[in-house]
Amino acid sequence: MTQIFKTTLLLGLLTGLFMGAGYALGGSSGALIALAMAAVMNFGMYWFSGSIVMKMQRAKPLKLSEYPEIVRMVEDLTQKDNLPMPKLYIVDTPIPNAFATGRSPKHAAVAVTTGIMDILSHDELKAVLGHELGHVKNRDMLVSTIAATVAGAITFMAEMAFWGGMLFGSNEDEDGGNIVGSIAMIILAPIAAMLIQMAVSRSREFLADKHGAKLIGDGKDLASALQKLENFKQHVEPIKPSPNQEATAHLMFANMFSTSGLASLFSTHPSTQDRIKRLMRQ
Repeated sequence: MTQIFKTTLLLGLLTGLFMGAGYALGGSSGALIALAMAAVMNFGMYWFSGSIVMKMQRAKPLKLSEYPEIVRMVEDLTQKDNLPMPKLYIVDTPIPNAFATGRSPKHAAVAVTTGIMDILSHDELKAVLGHELGHVKNRDMLVSTIAATVAGAITFMAEMAFWGGMLFGSNEDEDGGNIVGSIAMIILAPIAAMLIQMAVSRSREFLADKHGAKLIGDGKDLASALQKLENFKQHVEPIKPSPNQEATAHLMFANMFSTSGLASLFSTHPSTQDRIKRLMRQ
């Protein structure tokens, strides 16, 4: 319940920031235009997320004849979790990872990379798949889409206010607030929105970890899988994400790109150490 409450609180803060930014930057009409633009973009991604993400990752359907063990793992987990069987995919890359997408449990897809199959044991991989099914059951694609829509609307408003001021000069209207508030919002609101959006993403990762551990029986195998992926990251050259990898990073089981210090505030995932500590307590 703690992570669910945290997600609800963060989405509430994001909504409040949107309302405040709307008042300061564009008034009610500007806020509605920005929200509509962001909604069209993000809910289009939400509705067609399965096919879009798989194409971006160059994923191919996983064949039962080639990977019967993975199919059996997922069948066992979905039966325990009372979920429909998702479509299964494989991504040919040495980078170890897994992800789930789809607008609902009935339209879900789960993918694993060849890299993660190479380094994880049977039990560790099954625990990772349990984590991904947690995202499916918790409808995290919907949650992340809502967060992205509101955050995107705030960014759109800031851009409209900036370019409007550049082209037409700043003025105050009955809905628009004052110039000092507008300047502050143009600079700070998008940053704050992104910070909250990333915090929502991290809270959902903790929730999926908890779900996966409960589904398997304990958190040891999932913690071990996380540690192996962290060890992999530490022993290879820093991985530079492609545009497609950046766009889908929030869907992945683990963040395989190095983040530290202030950059961690903008990370889509909690630190591996924090995730392992929580899992070992379950």
